[in-house]
Amino acid sequence: MKIEILGSGCAKCKKLEARTREAIADLGIEAEVVKVEDLEEIMNYGVLSTPGFAVDGEVITTGKLLSVKDIKKHLSAK
Repeated sequence: MKIEILGSGCAKCKKLEARTREAIADLGIEAEVVKVEDLEEIMNYGVLSTPGFAVDGEVITTGKLLSVKDIKKHLSAK
């Protein structure tokens, strides 16, 4: 599973990355977390509001700082 955090490096983006890593550890799953900071690449995903959260190339949310609980729900559904 590949999880991408889409954002320029703002505080919310960094917090989402940390929460994502926590959720992965809690679930005990194998996943690669990639931070995408290139604005052109973020725009290619159609994300206009950061942070964006994508799993295996599919954008799940934009402009939201998800809780660890919400991240776990999204990852468990995959």
